[in-house]
Amino acid sequence: MASRSEQVLQALHTALAASRPVGATLLRNAGLPARVPAAGMMILRDGDPGEPEFLFSPPLYVFEHRAEVDLIVETGTDAERDAAFDTLKLALGAAIAADRTLGGLCDYVLGEAPAPLDLPVEGAEGLKAATVGVVLTYATDDPLN
Repeated sequence: MASRSEQVLQALHTALAASRPVGATLLRNAGLPARVPAAGMMILRDGDPGEPEFLFSPPLYVFEHRAEVDLIVETGTDAERDAAFDTLKLALGAAIAADRTLGGLCDYVLGEAPAPLDLPVEGAEGLKAATVGVVLTYATDDPLN
């Protein structure tokens, strides 16, 4: 059986897969590929579980795990990139809002506002990208579980 942190990350990945735009790619912990699909790309990164808060009797470790989702688009004009980026951002928001407990695995899931960047690419169209923090609050009786 997978640890609680892995179960939470798998549930977030499943939620993202269900809400991603048609044609967009969803990866986990992957490097940036040479080509970005026209509909864009989302990359879920495991992030940092941080230091848990420890509660006594019964022993409980409460994490505010900060995962990250990279949103990346590379298509057409600036307006087309902006629209594709906004579609990815809305899909991420919809995935989080659909079930803020990820099927009961989390106490709460909260997305952070993205800070988009336009990245020039030599010999190609530029990329528009942002890393969005997703705070996953959950508890477990063992920090390694």
